[in-house]
Amino acid sequence: MLPVVVVHGGAGVIPEERREGVRLAARAGYAVLQGGGGSMDAVVEAVTQMEDNPFFNAGRGSVLNVAGDVEMDAIVMDGKTLASGAVSCVRNIANPTRLARLVMEKTSHLCLTAGGASLFARSMRIPEVPQESLITEYARMCWKENLAPGANPVESQLGKFGTVGAVAVDGGGNVACATSTGGILNKMEGRVGDVSCIGSGGYADNAIGAVSPTGHGEAIMKVCLSRLILFHMEQGQSAEAASDLGLAYMASRVAGLGGVVTVDPQGRWAARFNTKHMAWAAAQGGTLHHGLEAGEHFTQRIGDPR
Repeated sequence: MLPVVVVHGGAGVIPEERREGVRLAARAGYAVLQGGGGSMDAVVEAVTQMEDNPFFNAGRGSVLNVAGDVEMDAIVMDGKTLASGAVSCVRNIANPTRLARLVMEKTSHLCLTAGGASLFARSMRIPEVPQESLITEYARMCWKENLAPGANPVESQLGKFGTVGAVAVDGGGNVACATSTGGILNKMEGRVGDVSCIGSGGYADNAIGAVSPTGHGEAIMKVCLSRLILFHMEQGQSAEAASDLGLAYMASRVAGLGGVVTVDPQGRWAARFNTKHMAWAAAQGGTLHHGLEAGEHFTQRIGDPR
């Protein structure tokens, strides 16, 4: 068994900056494992890297709601204990994933939302950041464009923004997942999508594996995509086959588009999607794997130049 970190940076039409971003995130998460960190440490580090990258729909770079504000969701889950923590509709927090981990570690709850999450963040001495520091010019431009009558924010988002996530297996066979998002472009205020919902926006169980999805949150929620994929793995399917089965069911049942990264406790992994593209990268055994289109798979040594 080899430790592994697999990350995704969203589905749809992917700019080069996001392809590079997932490679950097996978390297960062893998460095944690090489340094003796656990799978939870690795996925939080990988996702934090992407939350700090303005080309992703998470943290800085998040899409705006209909009022022009940032509201973010995040989740983490530890496969060893089934402990999980999530936040939804949070504002003024640079790294919602780190806050979600604190919900898991410091409270008896699974999810805190909006003002309650903000109060908890202050109690944990998590610094607040100005809302403007999270908003990019590109996100504001897309928000304005999609205020027009007849605009289709969901379709627009698949071409421009990417939810982020990661799964990992450490040297002890422990699995973990983390997912973070700014949500749907021009969403209603207070909208909560799949990311902060356990079983939809992520799931991790040492007995089966771990999943982190990306795509249209309402479709993912309707089929509980992450847990559905792990159900197929419980029935003996590989990470790749189970991911394909889950995505196919979502497409046929609710016309849902998206993708997932999946691992099993032995370190076998998959990056699968039913959109045209999904930015993904995996680090394992000193090798970086990455791709964008169906069937595309590049490899390079971890220490090689970009």
